[in-house]
Amino acid sequence: MKNLVYNVILKPEPEGGYTVTVPALPGCITYGKNLEEAKKMAKEAISVYIASLKKHRESVPTDEVSFITSVTIPKKSKIKTHA
Repeated sequence: MKNLVYNVILKPEPEGGYTVTVPALPGCITYGKNLEEAKKMAKEAISVYIASLKKHRESVPTDEVSFITSVTIPKKSKIKTHA
């Protein structure tokens, strides 16, 4: 059995810890007190989510070919949009 790949977004919270979301799995959200716990909780949440998908005979999406990156936009940017 091959490994499944998922991108996760870890957002630092003002009160501490990290909220974790999994873009490929809508509603798959968890929290950890630190990065190590957040990643552990993400793996657990993903596993439970996948088990539910399989139980309901739904397809299991992955992020095998997608990835997350960042772009920086200057604060005084004049971006033109086409309407």
